[in-house]
Amino acid sequence: MDKRLVSLRQKLREHELSGFLIPHTDEHQSEYTPSYAERLAWITGFDGSAGFGAVTQTSAAVFVDGRYTIQAKKQVDELLFSRHSLDQKSIKDWLFNNTEQGGVIGYDPWLHSKTWLKSIAKKLSEKNIILKAITVNPIDAIWTERPIPSKAEVSVHKEKYSGEKSSCKRKRIATIIKAKKADALVITSLDSIAWLLNIRGTDVDCTPLVLSFAILYGSGELDFFMDVDKINPELEKHLGSLVTHYDKKNFEMALMKLGSRRLTVLADPKRSHAAVFEALESGGAKIIEVDDPCQLDKACKNDIELSGARNAHIRDAVAVCRFLCWLDEHGPSGKIDEINAVNKLYGFRTEVPLFQGNSFDTISGAGPNGAIVHYRVTEKTSLKLEKGMIYLVDSGGQYLDGTTDITRTVPIGAPTKEQCDNFTRVLKGHIAVACACFPVGRTGAHIDTLARKSLWDVGLDYDHGTGHGVGSYLGVHEGPQSISPFSNNVALTPGMILSNEPGYYKTGQYGIRIENLVIVRNSDLEGEGRPMLNFETITMVPISTKLVNVLMMSREEINWLNTYHSKVREKLFPLLDETEKKWLVQATEAIAIN
Repeated sequence: MDKRLVSLRQKLREHELSGFLIPHTDEHQSEYTPSYAERLAWITGFDGSAGFGAVTQTSAAVFVDGRYTIQAKKQVDELLFSRHSLDQKSIKDWLFNNTEQGGVIGYDPWLHSKTWLKSIAKKLSEKNIILKAITVNPIDAIWTERPIPSKAEVSVHKEKYSGEKSSCKRKRIATIIKAKKADALVITSLDSIAWLLNIRGTDVDCTPLVLSFAILYGSGELDFFMDVDKINPELEKHLGSLVTHYDKKNFEMALMKLGSRRLTVLADPKRSHAAVFEALESGGAKIIEVDDPCQLDKACKNDIELSGARNAHIRDAVAVCRFLCWLDEHGPSGKIDEINAVNKLYGFRTEVPLFQGNSFDTISGAGPNGAIVHYRVTEKTSLKLEKGMIYLVDSGGQYLDGTTDITRTVPIGAPTKEQCDNFTRVLKGHIAVACACFPVGRTGAHIDTLARKSLWDVGLDYDHGTGHGVGSYLGVHEGPQSISPFSNNVALTPGMILSNEPGYYKTGQYGIRIENLVIVRNSDLEGEGRPMLNFETITMVPISTKLVNVLMMSREEINWLNTYHSKVREKLFPLLDETEKKWLVQATEAIAIN
């Protein structure tokens, strides 16, 4: 890393730059970036899915959120990069303090949003520091063995899984364009494009996306920009005559042409990078800043997608239960390590119909590694599962009919009272969310507190949101919905799928998380005529009762857990072999209510 940092600073001097900004993203603002865009990992060693780097001629820093503080300590050399938590130090303040008066900070306009750049420029202007867009990313110039973008073909996501023709989706979004008195919509988010066109790909690990851009017109016609070598006859037939293909490298010029035609264009400043706006403005387009309308439409699944999600979760639960049965037998032996467990779970999933791969890299954390929220096991870090540990496994699968994400925490041998007490507090929060009934129009921020109360009662908390949106054979993390204390003005709406995953993490000792996926649905309850919503839990895997302190549970909470386990047993019992059935019966045994 030292040699890379030296080379980068030399390149910055050539461009007469005081510093450079290095976000963890690509030109589509993807959370899970393709390998060719992993610039932050290449220069710093930090390979988490969220982070930010900044380098000046004399200083360098890495910024991560609460999920990654422990991981950053393990991966980033503090002699080269200072490490910061975003909730304690802002990037703009660090740049302000570490850049000389009148300095110039370079940035790649294809990697930063217009909104973020505007906010940071305002702060830096107090020292006459300016931000300068760089045509060629200096990291790309020194990254000699940089991977190339995927050349894999694109597949059609069939209507029996999508529930709706692409032409119908395009027509519906086109009506929004016309309602805004605009001519076109620029779409740069890969999940929006995949959803809108009913296509899937393998360009990004664990998420079936196609590297591409799109411009949708009010007429319903669409210009599609991707590697033209990846287009096949099936795809051309599927897209039809209203979709015109162009090479991805022509996208910027196409934006300029929209301006030269004096068109009014919709663009999302939170999802489209600064380069998009610069190209539109340079051509003379009138820009209306709006949220990408595909995102909310995509989040509210149709009946076919919801049915597929339920079915995918039952099939996925079979694989997870087989794994947990195996773990119960072999975990205490002292011979199983975190990587063995990852491989075993993956092997069970490969036997599940419609399985396309993991929805993210499995988090397999034994003992202290479980306290690293987004831990990624390696040969160097893999621990053996030993008695007295608790083991956290967070995993998911991509299926043609749905995306799964589940976390279970289980004891290896007999757990301690502290472990049971804290697990029970997390479980109480999980149940509170699962049972929530709330008025139409409420956001996930109104729900989040329910998950934390039992932890807050004894001064504990966790540094991540309680729930994220989940796609339909798309991203395991999708917006705009969430259950989080952080700012989000998007109302929870019927058809949305979210995770319910409170946790607790004791650094250096253990981690606890319980995660199920839920569907937002209409509730039969009406308070003074007010329409209400609640959640349907669709994950069907037992929650370890070995870690439950029953004395801390209310009658209603025990009843919820017993009812949930009864449903799990009903759904899965016919699908397991005899050994697994015995395990399931024990794992779902009802807790007595005093």
